[in-house]
Amino acid sequence: MRNVLPPSTCRMPGRRIALASALAVMLLAALAPPATAADPDPESDRRVQAIERAHAAVVGIHASAVEGATTSGTLGEERLGSGVVIGSDGLVLTIGYLILEADHVDLMLEDGRELPARVVAYDQATGFGLLQALAPLGAEPVPLGNAGAASTEEPLLIASGTGRRLLSIAQLVSRRDYSGYWEYHIEGALFTAPARPDHSGAGLFDADGRLLGIGSLIVTNALGQGQPDLEGNMFVPVDLLKPILGELRAHGASAASRRPWLGVNCVEYEGRIWVLRLVSAGPAETSGLRPGDQIAAIDGVGVSDLGSLYRTLWKGDPGKDVVLDIVRAGSPQRLTVHTRDRDEILRRPRGV
Repeated sequence: MRNVLPPSTCRMPGRRIALASALAVMLLAALAPPATAADPDPESDRRVQAIERAHAAVVGIHASAVEGATTSGTLGEERLGSGVVIGSDGLVLTIGYLILEADHVDLMLEDGRELPARVVAYDQATGFGLLQALAPLGAEPVPLGNAGAASTEEPLLIASGTGRRLLSIAQLVSRRDYSGYWEYHIEGALFTAPARPDHSGAGLFDADGRLLGIGSLIVTNALGQGQPDLEGNMFVPVDLLKPILGELRAHGASAASRRPWLGVNCVEYEGRIWVLRLVSAGPAETSGLRPGDQIAAIDGVGVSDLGSLYRTLWKGDPGKDVVLDIVRAGSPQRLTVHTRDRDEILRRPRGV
């Protein structure tokens, strides 16, 4: 996803460290009672150090898409975002769309250096991406926290490797399943407010500097459906990473990422699913599906929201035929779509 802020805004180590310390103090003040001069607070000192370590582990990412990338039209050819160091060998966790079909990736450090990295994994099922630094980063990896235990009562910290607002305090305002229009669904997504514009790949940390999630989106309904509009961010929880991390390192994706794909962008409205766009020459377009069609059922199973659409579609392996019951201009119709594995149309990133 294209970021309009220039890379040079990442190279402010002095300002960044000062801001980290100031916000760490603010965060700790909100979490703990003040200590007296005669009673120093070692717990506060420990948390300040943990937050500074977490902040130092956040890097900027500059990725260039391979020539002819199918995603360049939506994500851009040049992509800027962030990542978080999670391995002592220079393993960096980020949001996958930044490095999807990437031909070249650099990690931007706070001292102004840019180090090359290779793509280790892109996981459709979770949306995570993994990078491996090809030179020493000099940053201590951060521990993975427990996103499921994060409280809406305690402030959290968002750290980005790009942009002028490098650190900020946010609040968890909801936790729920999330379905994206691009055939994407995850459980237990974290929604925070206020919104950060430099959210792509940003790290969400608790007061002990543990990583809780990776930034994915700006949303207008952070509180959830049926609640007042509130602009915020959606973070992919690290709880989804823990059981598949070894699999991603070994195979470049999780087994759950190999699933039937239609090539549709859909929205749900008033209990119905509408086709918004189609991937050019994708399975759905080839089979005659059109923008504006309503999808009512898959293989005879009624679907009324994106979650039910995806759960029904993803049963079985890619390459299977599915029968779509649709409504077009008020007229019921039936189409058979030969699904594919989405990876088949992607230009493979270097190293994966």
